[in-house]
Amino acid sequence: MATVVGIFSDKQRAEGAVRALRDRGFEKEISIAAKDDKKEHGRGRSDMETGGEMGMGMGEAREGVTWGGTLGGVTGLLAGVGALAIPGIGPIVAAGPLAAALTGAVAGGVAGGLLDMGIPEQEGKRYEEDIKQGKVLAVVETDQGKAHQAEEILRSQGADEVKMYQ
Repeated sequence: MATVVGIFSDKQRAEGAVRALRDRGFEKEISIAAKDDKKEHGRGRSDMETGGEMGMGMGEAREGVTWGGTLGGVTGLLAGVGALAIPGIGPIVAAGPLAAALTGAVAGGVAGGLLDMGIPEQEGKRYEEDIKQGKVLAVVETDQGKAHQAEEILRSQGADEVKMYQ
């Protein structure tokens, strides 16, 4: 297995990358995480407004909902969407396998969840800082044969940085 990570400074490009990955046959392998920039006055939206609890399936998430105000329609494309408060970052939204990993690693932050995906702790801390600064993290866990294709897609969709971990 390989893990491919892309950092996007533009949410629309991150959404385009998820769509492009899905169009090329990537489905359950895609994760995405971003700071929830629509928290208002310290209060978040309820589960009903944000699309529900962690572990929701795609069929249960309402397609096209601007979930947490952050990732637009992309959360309707991925399973396992959820909102978390990560110490040192604040509220984030995550979808895909990373969302589940973050649920179990809230105390370890994003870096702890990425560690479970084969990303070294120091690199995970750097990605955590990227999210804190408002960037969008896209992660693809796939077999070695498809990893280069995932890298190519992330780059072609405007990722600022792409890196593969094996």
